Amino acid sequence: MNVLDRLEEFELDVLREVGNIGSGNAATALSRLLDKQVDMAVPRVSLMPFERIADIVGGPEQIVFAVYLRVEGEAPGNLFFIVEEDSAKALLRRFLAIEAQQPDGYTEMELSALCEIGNILAGSYLSSLADFTRMSLAPTVPAIALDMAGAILSYGLVQYGEMGDSALLIETTFLEGGEALKGRFFLIPDPESFVKIFRALGVPVE
Repeated sequence: MNVLDRLEEFELDVLREVGNIGSGNAATALSRLLDKQVDMAVPRVSLMPFERIADIVGGPEQIVFAVYLRVEGEAPGNLFFIVEEDSAKALLRRFLAIEAQQPDGYTEMELSALCEIGNILAGSYLSSLADFTRMSLAPTVPAIALDMAGAILSYGLVQYGEMGDSALLIETTFLEGGEALKGRFFLIPDPESFVKIFRALGVPVE
């Protein structure tokens, strides 16, 4: 029986709580940054094989924004916040009153704003996970890219070396003006890090 099966038996309760607390902290931080109320729905948390990530965000050729960074510390890994381009434009428009340029690309301000949103989300979820596991986990400086999902994930493999074969998915939904704007947060621990995290969470691993 593999680690994913064991975590299903554990019913993901602890990881769901990590997502809930991280989401609440992110909403608070974004509200302060933007000086306006930011509401987020209760996130959906699941585990999946690494190769399914591109399919979840619309396929390898789907154009997406991705904020990505490296996790350093006792359980190193990789973080990606991926949002489809339409949702990214809606985030810029609704929360920052920025109309994204079409079709000539994006300004530095627009990219910086999206990167900061992804950075706050990543930091909030990572801090929540660190609190639950009592492990030292720290994010590196984030980078942002607009490209096909498959290309972004391939670049991550080249940039950071071998990734783990499983990913923790936290589906994040911003609520604003009756509209739900979705993004997806992926934590991909290094192969040896999954066992460390699960043991810290109380999941029995041989």
